[in-house]
Amino acid sequence: MTIQAAGVTKAALTIETVIGIDLGGSAMKLGLFDEKGTCLSALTVPTPQPAYPEAVLAAMVAAIQQLDPNHQAVAIGVGTPGPADATGRIARVAINLSGWHNIPLADWLETKTGKPTILANDANCAGMGEYWLGAGRLFRHLILLTLGTGVGGAIILDGKLFVGHEGTAGELGLITLNPDGPKCNSGNNGSLEQYASVQAIRRRTGLEPDELGARAQAGDPEALAFWQAYGRDLGAGIASLVYVLTPEAIVMGGGVSASSEFFFPSLWAELERRVLPSSRTGLKILKAELGNQAGMVGAAKLAWQRVEG
Repeated sequence: MTIQAAGVTKAALTIETVIGIDLGGSAMKLGLFDEKGTCLSALTVPTPQPAYPEAVLAAMVAAIQQLDPNHQAVAIGVGTPGPADATGRIARVAINLSGWHNIPLADWLETKTGKPTILANDANCAGMGEYWLGAGRLFRHLILLTLGTGVGGAIILDGKLFVGHEGTAGELGLITLNPDGPKCNSGNNGSLEQYASVQAIRRRTGLEPDELGARAQAGDPEALAFWQAYGRDLGAGIASLVYVLTPEAIVMGGGVSASSEFFFPSLWAELERRVLPSSRTGLKILKAELGNQAGMVGAAKLAWQRVEG
């Protein structure tokens, strides 16, 4: 699904909206959304370099004014490239942004804009986006896995983002798959990320995922065998998540998901082998639909939930 920014009409200016922001290392994506998820206006601006917190705040406030000159938005949601605290107020760390450590970004934005603000990390926002408007929109309980440079995740329980005690729940790529496997940057050994990420695929094959996908599409037996093994590893890791959370759906996003047709069958076979039918009744394995817009959409959904209490 592609989110199109609709033209803002006079009628649209009378309805309540929220702003969803996806803060990235090189760009900020902003969207003005109504309660149904219609994107009334969208904007992308460069992230200041170096991306010190004060510079990012100034650029974000200017972009908000440009996006919403009539001040119709009632709340703001922001996805950041790192964990937020459990209350959604503080950006604890922001990966690839300079000088970010326990930054009270929600307080800063509320002071500058007068609008209630909530933060979440980018993977959690992507999960909320897929839950609201994407592949997970038919479900109340779901897991998102982002298969990219690393493996991120999000947990949605009864329509709410689950962040845990300190706000860092959902690091699904860091669960242990093989106790004796390759060392992970987290300090773990054999984490799911070490088998399912882009970096892991490069290490295991010497090839990029898109190249392996193209070779599999052409019928290359070695590429097809790799994706079958990849699906088995992913299924083994996900099996633990299914037992603990019993989601209705697991949504796969990130660049590696482009080859899902080649690994979904072996992934599902592994789940059937490892998980009791009572724990996977009706479970769906789905490919994410919103692409790089998911974070902005999910941030907007969190803003609506902030307004609704």
